[in-house]
Amino acid sequence: MPIPVRRMRFTTWRSLATAAVAALMAAFLAPTAAHGAPRESTPVYSYENAIRESVWVDTGLDGDSDGKPDRVAVDIVRPREPARQGRKVPVIMDASPYYSCCGRGNESQLKTYDANGHVVQMPLFYDNYFVPRGYAFVGVDLAGTNRSDGCVDVGGRSDVRSAKAVVDWLNGRARGYTTRTGADTAKASWTDGSTGMIGKSWDGTIANGVAATGVKGLKTIVPISAISSWYDYYFAQGAPLYDSGPDWLSGYVDSPDARAKCAAVQQKLVDGAPRTGDWTPLWTERDYVKDASKVRASVFLVHGMQDLNVRTKNFGQWWDALARHGVERKIWLSQTGHVDPFDFRRAAFVDTLHRWFDHELLGYDNGIDDEPMADIERHPDQWTTSTLWPPRTTTATTLRPGTGTRAGVGTLALRKGSGTETFTDDPALNETDWAAHIDRPTPEKAGFTTGPLTRDLRLSGSSRVTVTATPTTSTAHLSAVLVDLGPDTVRDYAGPGEGITTLTGRTCWGASTAGDSACYLATEAATADVDFTVLSRGWADLGHRAPGHGVPLTPGKAYTTTLDLAATDHVVPKGHRLALIVAGTDKDLIDPPSSTPTLTLDLTRTSAHVPLVGGAAAFARATAGSAPAPAASVLDGVRDPGAALRVPGERR
Repeated sequence: MPIPVRRMRFTTWRSLATAAVAALMAAFLAPTAAHGAPRESTPVYSYENAIRESVWVDTGLDGDSDGKPDRVAVDIVRPREPARQGRKVPVIMDASPYYSCCGRGNESQLKTYDANGHVVQMPLFYDNYFVPRGYAFVGVDLAGTNRSDGCVDVGGRSDVRSAKAVVDWLNGRARGYTTRTGADTAKASWTDGSTGMIGKSWDGTIANGVAATGVKGLKTIVPISAISSWYDYYFAQGAPLYDSGPDWLSGYVDSPDARAKCAAVQQKLVDGAPRTGDWTPLWTERDYVKDASKVRASVFLVHGMQDLNVRTKNFGQWWDALARHGVERKIWLSQTGHVDPFDFRRAAFVDTLHRWFDHELLGYDNGIDDEPMADIERHPDQWTTSTLWPPRTTTATTLRPGTGTRAGVGTLALRKGSGTETFTDDPALNETDWAAHIDRPTPEKAGFTTGPLTRDLRLSGSSRVTVTATPTTSTAHLSAVLVDLGPDTVRDYAGPGEGITTLTGRTCWGASTAGDSACYLATEAATADVDFTVLSRGWADLGHRAPGHGVPLTPGKAYTTTLDLAATDHVVPKGHRLALIVAGTDKDLIDPPSSTPTLTLDLTRTSAHVPLVGGAAAFARATAGSAPAPAASVLDGVRDPGAALRVPGERR
């Protein structure tokens, strides 16, 4: 159910005294000589002459068990001029496991170094753009990757401590060294300690995890396509999303040193993440949602509503938890898959990020806190805003499936349904197959639709589907999807670019050097003309009806479970239909069970709880006097989503 929240100006959750000091400091530190309070940082510092240095920060852990505390490598690019004047600068930080193994961004950029070991190229545009504007940029190698000690533990204590220790060092609370093994210390006397973390996928996940520690000095985070609970990256209520666990992912990014030293950590990942889908202490450690009450930082969250890598339950539950605890936040929701906003809305993202960091780290009163909370992509490159997200009038509305005139082709309405529907799991089919045949009886699914709507109907937030099903075997997986039935042009999220096409031309964002260009390949929307759009999905193992331990099913016995569907914001237009489909294995999006069950749904005990703007009254108005459903035909959607990547940070 969406959480209604009261919109707050930023100054209401920071003391007035703190805000006043921030404003004075911002005026003093402004890189311009403008009269009055500055509203925008400008590129007045030399990027070519910026200080480039490396520091190794002590994490206080010995993950690789070599008898020495682990040190994580911190590469820094900062403007030289403020340091000469004794002026301190804030920090933008991206902590990542990908700086040497896999690369960052659409062009898979790696860190490069000169003969002295100083960073030459820092991936992405953050340093090129923000260092001339008076920020330092810090790229942290997570423990066990690139030039850092320790072991990768995939979102656990070591991963999070890698980045938190750097925030502590920036604020004078941790020890740094000028070399990986030496005794000469390094102090961050050049920064005021105000830090903003940013990053896509695993990087953004670490930003979530560090924020959930409540560390002082972390003022804001910008998690892009990020995980909030690692269990929900690998499982959906007991149903496995991938055929491997975090041990595979750790091995994917480990440095050669870590591979030689971290076998014990790898084994702990294997033992702690059984493929049964049971909740274990390993997942508790990697659940940041439970610690949302500790978050001090503001949050600018970005996610693709069709992200089938880091699926959108991750942002929905994180957003709702932050709302419950009054965290100041902003959100962008695109039609893309696992794509960075720099590649689907470049100019607007750079401008918004600039103003966000200016406000949060420099204290500039630039009005971004008075702008709408949410930007939502309705059609490719067509965006709308929402003052609050979800909107204040959003209400979880109970919709009921009912039997129709043909088996497996039912109705969806406010009134309680009756009867049963039966389907047999077919692991060779998926959500696009089900939706394509929504108006035809097929053995692998049960479908329920409204008539054509007489008004637009907006869903905003997270849905739940409660199912009572009787299986014929001892194992069963369930899928539930909500579908917009009607023609549209959408981003082709199932294509190779997940909604974008990379072009040959370049656009430039910031200053360049011979070793680090600020010019990046341009992109444009990749689109598809479709007859339906899957707008929300959820999966579950029927044997995992409560958190913790799954149990074998008793054939012939009825079981009730509630599937959490992914968060979204979607308008079903007038003339389209809203559909609910319940089926078994969603091919390539969950793994099949060990048997092939037939399941019988009890429709009197099955329902969908959908976040509708305007609630039940809006649904009643939109379905009143609707025309009969169209004749049965085969509908076209995007191509099959295919096997989702099991690497949070890359696209197909």
